[in-house]
Amino acid sequence: MKIFVKTHPHAKKAQVLRKDESHYEIWIHEAPEDGKANRAILERLSEALGVRKSSLSIVSGQTSRNKVVQGREESRSRQGDTLG
Repeated sequence: MKIFVKTHPHAKKAQVLRKDESHYEIWIHEAPEDGKANRAILERLSEALGVRKSSLSIVSGQTSRNKVVQGREESRSRQGDTLG
């Protein structure tokens, strides 16, 4: 799945706004330096989507406010696996 994200670094309040199925707007506290903002964006988006952060990656817009994030589909059977 592809997700289109508009970002707002240096925001006073961190939040995620879902515009539709594939468009999000994310406000973060972090500055856009040394990848801090990108890491924060992936963390906030993974929380909003209920997926692991490792299943998301920025495929376009590394240095832009407009980003394209690719989500890896996770198998439902693996999500329900338990040890023991």
